[in-house]
Amino acid sequence: MATIKYRLHSKTENAPIYLRLSLGRAKTKKDEKPKYISYQRKTGLSLNSKDWSNATGLPKQNNPINKNLTSNLRNLTITILQNLNDANSNGTEVNGEWLSYRINLYFNRVQEIGKESNLLLDSIQRIINTASTRKNGKGGVGLSVSRINAYKGLKLIIKRYQTKSKTILKIKDIDLKFVSSFLEFMQNQNYNNGNTQKKLSDIKTVCLDAQLRGLETSTQLKNVTGIKTKNDYIIYLTEMELKQIEQTEFKRDALINTKKWLLLGAMIGQRGNDLLSLTKNNITYRSNLKLIELTQQKGNKNVVIPFSPQMETLLQYGFPYKISIQKFNKHLKDVCKIAEIDTITEGYKYVTEVKRRVLGKYPKHELITSHDLRRTFASNNYGQMPTPLIMSITGHSTEKTFLNYIGKTGIDHAQQIAEYYLKETEKAKKQTNLRVVKNLAINQ
Repeated sequence: MATIKYRLHSKTENAPIYLRLSLGRAKTKKDEKPKYISYQRKTGLSLNSKDWSNATGLPKQNNPINKNLTSNLRNLTITILQNLNDANSNGTEVNGEWLSYRINLYFNRVQEIGKESNLLLDSIQRIINTASTRKNGKGGVGLSVSRINAYKGLKLIIKRYQTKSKTILKIKDIDLKFVSSFLEFMQNQNYNNGNTQKKLSDIKTVCLDAQLRGLETSTQLKNVTGIKTKNDYIIYLTEMELKQIEQTEFKRDALINTKKWLLLGAMIGQRGNDLLSLTKNNITYRSNLKLIELTQQKGNKNVVIPFSPQMETLLQYGFPYKISIQKFNKHLKDVCKIAEIDTITEGYKYVTEVKRRVLGKYPKHELITSHDLRRTFASNNYGQMPTPLIMSITGHSTEKTFLNYIGKTGIDHAQQIAEYYLKETEKAKKQTNLRVVKNLAINQ
């Protein structure tokens, strides 16, 4: 008769718990010594050896954690013995690998062969594995490298969350309780609200994809939403800072090239990848107008930007040469540092040691990235150019998202309208004075 016993092999504060499965006496010839078949594997659980009872072969019942651990081990025993009976009736070979698989399956560490996994991590991996055949935001097929990397990053975060919370997340576990716990975890890990919002959105997408495959999801899934984010830390280059960069001399070709891309980015308000994709082929002529035409990678929006006199001067010898977005972001900081763009500014900076952005106060040149050039264009032109025209270049769909993007509120908008009314009133007064003077001249 098969038996299961648990034991420790060390006297440490974190001693691993082993499961030993004994299958009884093996068949031998009459003249051979009796042999007993047994397999031993780690359960993946551990505890302080002082809390182990040699008499019962289980944890001592001296606290709630140990009581829960004992319950888990007893249930594992029942499950293994049930699966052993199935294996014997089906003729399945029982060995050490079989035992490890059944232990890991019990604790949801692996996917059962032949069945659809209900684990969140497995569903994330499924999206990564099938990325080349999935529909993308442009209406085509195949997820972009950035989207794939986003799911890979999400997988690492979920692994850290599971380790911290000591849970194995299933698709059906994604509910409002999870959202609350996940938000607290992300805040404690120094993730900003924008990043947390995106990760929650991606988690919901993963669950909806699993739901289409017939997996059970929480009834609260439709209410799982991210937190509303506000751009509290708006990083952009002022007109004065741009002038400072323009007047700074650089010796290295890489920095001269980056300076040119930087100034162009501040003039045309495009995302980094769209900016760096530009070539002379993007220059067109329509109705005697010289234009830059492009299709934005995000949202697939067509954008048409007229040449300004400053652009003519900057591009008189052609576009700067190609550079990767990674090198561009690195050189941007070097260019701004040499140009002494060093105002102490609050914002998020990527810290290598923790592999994420950390909020703090830094010299501005340490915070500048390619995306800030788009915000530079939008911020410097707000109030100078009609907002719908700015939005047609940046690609924002609504004025609300545009104002949030540059950190403007309803009060800022009201102030802009009030200034417009004041200008119109002054203009009307001047016209009235002109008419009075004209009539007076005629009468004389």
